Amino acid sequence: MSLPDRTPLRLLFALSLGFGGLILATRAAEAAQCAPREGLIAALADRYDERPQAMGLAANQSVLEVFASPQGSWTVTVTLPDGTACLLASGQYFQTLGAPPPGDPA
Repeated sequence: MSLPDRTPLRLLFALSLGFGGLILATRAAEAAQCAPREGLIAALADRYDERPQAMGLAANQSVLEVFASPQGSWTVTVTLPDGTACLLASGQYFQTLGAPPPGDPA
């Protein structure tokens, strides 16, 4: 007696996970608070005393930035090539860690 082929069930399961992830990503993008970068940075500085701490360039030419205050609040933003910045995450207890030397696999 042979076992039934479960490939269609696995494919359906994988597709459902993929569609679920797409829906969650779309909802997160819709919920993001976006504004022109200059205004967003000014608001972070005025309201929370947060200043730039780190940044990086993504493959799609967007810029990821981390802002933090001396009191420990932090915000992560992404700025699109058109100058629109969106809040991705924020929290408390920001700490600066020493960066490893270049070439060190951390």
